[in-house]
Amino acid sequence: MPTSTDLKDMVKQQADIVRVVGEYVTLKKSGAQNYTGVCPFHQEKTGSFSVHVTRQFYHCFGCGVSGDVFSFVQKYENISFPEAIKVVAEKCGIKLPKFEYSSPEEAQQARHRGQLMEMHERACAFFEEQLRRPEAAHARQYLTNRGLGEETVREFRIGFAPDSGFLLRDKLKSDYSEPLLRESGLFSAKEGAEAGNIYSKFRNRIMFPIAQENGRVIAFTGRTLATDEKAGPKYLNSPETPIYSKGRVLFNLDKAKETIRKEFAIIVEGQMDCISVYAAGFHNVIASSGTAFSEAQVRLLSRFTKNVVVNFDPDTAGATATDRSLGMLLEEEFHIKVLRLEAGFDPDLFIRTHGAAAYKKAVIEQSRDYFDYLLDRAMAMFPVRTPEGKKNAINYLLPHVHRVSNRVERDTLASDLAQKLGIDSSVLRQEFRTAATNRSAGAVRPGAEPLVTSSEKVLIRAASATSLEEREMRSTVLRALAEERLHEGLNSETLLQHLLEAGEEVDDPMSLPLEEPERKLLASVVMKEDETLTPELLQGALEGLRHRVQIYRREREIKSGIVEAEKRNDVTALLKLKQEKLELDRKLASGLN
Repeated sequence: MPTSTDLKDMVKQQADIVRVVGEYVTLKKSGAQNYTGVCPFHQEKTGSFSVHVTRQFYHCFGCGVSGDVFSFVQKYENISFPEAIKVVAEKCGIKLPKFEYSSPEEAQQARHRGQLMEMHERACAFFEEQLRRPEAAHARQYLTNRGLGEETVREFRIGFAPDSGFLLRDKLKSDYSEPLLRESGLFSAKEGAEAGNIYSKFRNRIMFPIAQENGRVIAFTGRTLATDEKAGPKYLNSPETPIYSKGRVLFNLDKAKETIRKEFAIIVEGQMDCISVYAAGFHNVIASSGTAFSEAQVRLLSRFTKNVVVNFDPDTAGATATDRSLGMLLEEEFHIKVLRLEAGFDPDLFIRTHGAAAYKKAVIEQSRDYFDYLLDRAMAMFPVRTPEGKKNAINYLLPHVHRVSNRVERDTLASDLAQKLGIDSSVLRQEFRTAATNRSAGAVRPGAEPLVTSSEKVLIRAASATSLEEREMRSTVLRALAEERLHEGLNSETLLQHLLEAGEEVDDPMSLPLEEPERKLLASVVMKEDETLTPELLQGALEGLRHRVQIYRREREIKSGIVEAEKRNDVTALLKLKQEKLELDRKLASGLN
């Protein structure tokens, strides 16, 4: 039975890193073997993220993160290594056999997450079953009153958590350990409680399951049906667990993603709004599960569309959330419209009151360009008839302008805003230019080039070669390093020594356990292959380094000669030796080595 390492090699041979990473990051061809894009792991606008076709490797010159297709998926999806292999295989249509894990720790981690996934699936089925029981009549009536029919309830797997704190626990405790039950987020315990004293976190609540992009249930939101002071919060969410992070999931993306690809995304605040909009026929709706978007959610959404209509509640919290979300969406260059419904109406209430046709008309006709929306907000908050009000309005708008990277768009905004605010457009353009300058200054810049010579770079490329046609050159350079020690004293000495010690048997030098400086150096060299690696290029680099070794050896001889000449007080010899040393120093400094 193959191990996860065996399967990694099998999948890697068939997987295309550009295709897989391209589902998460917009990549553009930037050379014979390279694709570039905006790094998904840190905020940037410079496009310093690079994917190498032949090496099947990625590297960001801004934040330094690098690795292969599996480490990318593992980091982006926040999953284990074996799970990353499965995800890559599924994306590439590769059928996997059953496999053994490479270590007990790896097996335990995968088993642990698998049990939590399984537990949530069983809990979801339990809540669905409870909703059908006679004791849940009030829960069914609540859903009916909210306009949710049986088909919608089934599609979203809506359930009911009974008022008992022990039914779900008793159903699961024979199959899962108590530590795992506690870690699942489904149960609570009084502080200092002894073993066995856990109870259900969700009681007398309508249960909305939260699923991953692939549809697997990983968490819940429970809406209380109680009205007394002990009812707790109106909406209770699962806590962070090993399988759930609130800021990395978009509610209903699993059902909406294909429609979103074809059309655009409607973004609402909560599950109830999302379900109502979806049931009304808008299958491109998702929810942020709260009033604020996270960077991870924005990047997740960018895999499917760059066109969104933001429809948060028209109250103060909703307006503030819209501002925050617009900022993050602007950073990722989304095309944004904002829909503000009449006061007192969230999407759910609007559809139940006015119908689906009215909501569709509102989405099409009332959705406003994001800066028109922001301008309206600014003019409502500040009396723009006064100089002080105009200044405050501009200060409110500038942070959003700060995120607009396109100069033409900024100039158009300056003209529009100047006209509406009654401000000299040249003055406003200057403010915008200052904001753009600050934006550029605050951007993360790609890391500086390592201080290595062109000859060193050729040796690094050859010593880390992976293709069959380059294997002979890899043998040549490793043999030269071992026999002649050409790398000693170089800035790349540590990296070349690692490659030498790895030898020819290592299929993927990129996977070597390197320290961060060496990993960055390796990535920076192989990601910027300006010319084809040929035997002639390699021989030229080797000869250059051999010449350098000869120069250094002669320099050491000269230094010894200078010491001896000074002891003998031989002025003629001393001058001759110093002149030769200056010439050698000039050659080394000029890069002729």
